[in-house]
Amino acid sequence: MSPPRPRAWPAVLLAVGLLLSGCANPSVGSADDDPKAPVTLKFWHGWSEPGEVKAIDASIRRFEKLHPNIQVKTTGNVSDATVNQALRAGGDKAPDVVSSFTTNNVGQYCDSGMWADLDPFLRKSGIDKRKVFPRTLLEYTQYEGTQCALPLLADAFGLYYNKDAFAEAGITRPPRTMSEFREDAKKLTRRDGGQVERAGFMPNFRLYQNSPDRMFAQWGPRYFDKNGKARLAKEPRTRQFFREMSRLADAQGGYRALERLRQSFGDEMSRQSGFMTGKLAMHLDGEWRGLMLKEAKPDFDWGVAPLPVPDDQADTYGRGYLTGTVAGIAHSSRHQNAAWELLRFLTTDTDQVVAFANAIHNVPSTKAALDSPRLDADPSFRTFLRIAKNPHSQALPPSTTGGQYVTAFQDFSYSVESGREKDLDKGLRELDRQIDADTLQAEN
Repeated sequence: MSPPRPRAWPAVLLAVGLLLSGCANPSVGSADDDPKAPVTLKFWHGWSEPGEVKAIDASIRRFEKLHPNIQVKTTGNVSDATVNQALRAGGDKAPDVVSSFTTNNVGQYCDSGMWADLDPFLRKSGIDKRKVFPRTLLEYTQYEGTQCALPLLADAFGLYYNKDAFAEAGITRPPRTMSEFREDAKKLTRRDGGQVERAGFMPNFRLYQNSPDRMFAQWGPRYFDKNGKARLAKEPRTRQFFREMSRLADAQGGYRALERLRQSFGDEMSRQSGFMTGKLAMHLDGEWRGLMLKEAKPDFDWGVAPLPVPDDQADTYGRGYLTGTVAGIAHSSRHQNAAWELLRFLTTDTDQVVAFANAIHNVPSTKAALDSPRLDADPSFRTFLRIAKNPHSQALPPSTTGGQYVTAFQDFSYSVESGREKDLDKGLRELDRQIDADTLQAEN
C-alpha cells in the first residue's frame, strides 16, 4: 500500500449518509447468479502507485485466466467516500467487488449492510476462515458476528534503527522492553547546547506514523467492554502508556525540545525525513519503509526489530500494531456469486496472495502465505512477517462509528503529551463519555 494510509472518511458523515440513504436496509443483490455464465465485474480499489497498479492488474489477469467467463474492469485510486457514494446510489454503475485501506470503517460496512455477509459464501466454498486467516486479521474484518470483509494483505509496524548510531553509542541490540527503550533513546540523543540535534526515538504523536493507537498496541489494551462501552478510563494500561511516553520524552529533553526538532524534518516520503537525515536514531514505521530505504540508499546501515513492550509484559516481545486492506462484495451487486469467485481468489489463493505480497512489499494475509517459502526472503521483511504472526499483535476493534473513537483518542493524546490535559483520570472519564455518546448517536 502507499504510505501513509489515508485517514478514515469522517465517521459521522458516513453514518449520516447511511441513514439518510436508507442503507440500513439496502437493496438485496443477486446471490443466485450463475458464476459460470459470461459476466463483467467491476472492481474498485485504492492503489495508485504505478508498481501497485501493475501488481493488481497482474492479479486480475491471473484470475481471468482461471475464469475465462469472467472479465474484470478495475478502477484504481478510489477513496472510501467515492465507494460509499456509489454503493448508496446503487445501479449498474456501482462496483461489484470493493476494497478499502481503512479497517476502521468495517464496523459500519457490516452494520449497515453495504457490504454483503460473506459467511454464506465461505460455507458454500468449504472454507474455514479461522484456519485460513490469522485471528487478528479476522477480528478487524467483521463486526458483531457479521463477516462482511476479508483481509487483502496486511501492514505491520515495527522499529527501524540506525545501526551506525547504535555502534557509536555502544548498543549491541535493539531494545526489547520500555526501560531499555528509554535508556537507549537517552544514549542516542545528541544535543548542541540546549537544542536536540538527534533524538534516540521521538514519541511525539504527530510524527509521521506515530499515531498514538499504534504505539498503544504494545500494551495490548481493551478499548471497549463486552457491552461495547468505552473503558479507557478503567484500563490501567492507558495510564501506563501515557506515563511511559512522557518518561521517554523527558529522557531526551522533553516534549517541547523534541517538537522543535520535529519541525526541522522534511516530508515523510522524502530524503529529508527525520530518519533519512540521521535526526532520528530509531523510528516507528511499516514494512513498506524497508523497500523505500533500499531504493534511497541512505549513508548509514539500518535494521528492523519489533517495537519494545512494557517491562511487565516482556513475554509479549515481538508483537506490533496490525492493519491492512480489506475487501468485500457490494450488497447491491447483481453478480454476487461471480464476485465471490474474484474475492476468494484475491484473498485465499496462496500463490496469488504470495505473488501480490512480494510485488508490493506488504505482509501476506493468510496463514499459508505467511509460511510460504516463496515469500521475499529479505531479513527486514521477515521481521514484519513474524510480527504479523505473533499472537499478541493487535489491531483496532471495529465500531459503528468507524474511526471516530480513534480520532477522539488521538486528539486526547495530543492534549496529554503537550501538557494541556492537567487531570488524566478526569480526562479519560470524559473521553469514555464522548466515545459512548458518539456510538449511541451512530446507532440511533
